[in-house]
Amino acid sequence: MVRPTQLLHPQREPAPTRPAATVLLLRDTAQGLEVLMTRRSSTASFAPGAYVFPGGGIDPADATAHAQSTRRPGQGDLHLTQAIAAIRESFEELGILLARHADGRHATAQDIAGLDRHAPFVAQCQARGLVLAGADVFVLAHWTTDRDLPRRFDVPFLVARMPEGQVPVADENEQFEPVWMRPAEALARHAAGGFFMIFPTLRTLERLRHHAGVQDVLASCASGQPLWTSCPRAGWLAGQEARYMEHEAPYGELALASPDGQLVHSLDWQFEKPVALLKNVMRLTAPNPGLMTGPGTNSYIVGTAATGYIVIDPGPDDAGHIARLHQATQGRIQAIVCTHSHPDHSPGARPLQALCGHRPPILGLPSAATARADSRFEPDRALSDQELLALAGQGQEHTLMVVFTPGHAANHVCLVLVEDGLLFSGDHILNGSTTIVNPPDGEMTAYLDSLDRLHGLCGSHGIDFILPAHGHVLGAAPQAIAQLKAHRLKREAKVAAAMQARPDGTPQDWVALAYDDTDPRVWPIALRSLQAHVDRIRALQAGA
Repeated sequence: MVRPTQLLHPQREPAPTRPAATVLLLRDTAQGLEVLMTRRSSTASFAPGAYVFPGGGIDPADATAHAQSTRRPGQGDLHLTQAIAAIRESFEELGILLARHADGRHATAQDIAGLDRHAPFVAQCQARGLVLAGADVFVLAHWTTDRDLPRRFDVPFLVARMPEGQVPVADENEQFEPVWMRPAEALARHAAGGFFMIFPTLRTLERLRHHAGVQDVLASCASGQPLWTSCPRAGWLAGQEARYMEHEAPYGELALASPDGQLVHSLDWQFEKPVALLKNVMRLTAPNPGLMTGPGTNSYIVGTAATGYIVIDPGPDDAGHIARLHQATQGRIQAIVCTHSHPDHSPGARPLQALCGHRPPILGLPSAATARADSRFEPDRALSDQELLALAGQGQEHTLMVVFTPGHAANHVCLVLVEDGLLFSGDHILNGSTTIVNPPDGEMTAYLDSLDRLHGLCGSHGIDFILPAHGHVLGAAPQAIAQLKAHRLKREAKVAAAMQARPDGTPQDWVALAYDDTDPRVWPIALRSLQAHVDRIRALQAGA
């Protein structure tokens, strides 16, 4: 866990959340699935002027109305309370009544006309012999409002089929202009600037547009558990607010740089100056973007002016980048560590060392005999597994632990910033893509074993964040590593299936089958990892 003393911004408590419920009323049309949306008042305290789904806060009375509602087997008390709140809000805001008569018939327009939207809701339904249709309301997703916003809600997004014969009529107080929209149409209108929606609405519609019809949506919600949960995070991108869900690449970086949700961190890739992630960690990205390097190689600077610095992966031999590393550290570099010897990681080490009058040692592992000609590397001193590299001064301490992680390269190492639970993963773990394992210097079994080792360290050293050599910081480190291993094994199963389907084939034949879900333009690169999988599969078969 990151030490509070190293956080860039003062800690604060985000605004508390209020329980609420939102319902997506759906119908089938000849043009496809449609969802009912309304426009919020321009004076509303939350999301003024936005097109939303009906809903609102959960009242204490909603939890006492269970006896007046139908309930599905397995539908818990909390979900039923949320369903009742959504039913009540859709009636108060739009005059839509999800209720049934004793014989199972839906409430009619005549029933609705006999109810007062401003009087106690459940008692009125009970007086007319109507039972709330809680069993017809399903959980789609669960959202918690972003930490940076002053008004926050804890809200399930529920779904229900629109009752036949009912027509939405907005209350003209909180909601206006009810409109039926196909998800794709709503998204297109928002993109064109004429249909404003907030982030959770957008993301929900993006997922909803892939469903063929109402029954398809309801069937996907049959388990009773949300299909996704999210508390988004926000940063700056190209001068604009940008929000992200947990599975999206920048989310972990925002959680590290601004854990309490302040809207302060810039996500733009630039090469001119380092980006502060913590008080004791900066990232300077080299100007070498490309297919294999993503935005560029991340050089990390660990330490402070009080302790001096360790530079991790000085990157390519780029004079401007090396000068910027020297300037960012005021030349007070105690050591230069290369995670491995590939040409986008280690060539900058000697030029950076030469800029420092005291010539800090270059540390790492020497390249193996299997390394390519452009990946030859000889450190001043070879590191030892679990060796500690310490920085100290004026009461501050920052300790990097060396972890041998062969796989991507035979001489690959990762580093753990012990006091703050950070993993500097080099190329072993990337954000946004999987690393290449290129035999003979790369070896798949070693790569997977190294993943297992890093996963174990997450528990023993409290590692929450991964700082890769390419891409943004990853959060939820144990889950990220587990997902990466699962992905590699899933790919390996496809390679094995391709080999079985084409036993006389070549790797060029197998790549089209095993990587059929990727752009064919990347198949020449994928061939390298495919060969590593082939070698591992054959070794396992030989040892069986």
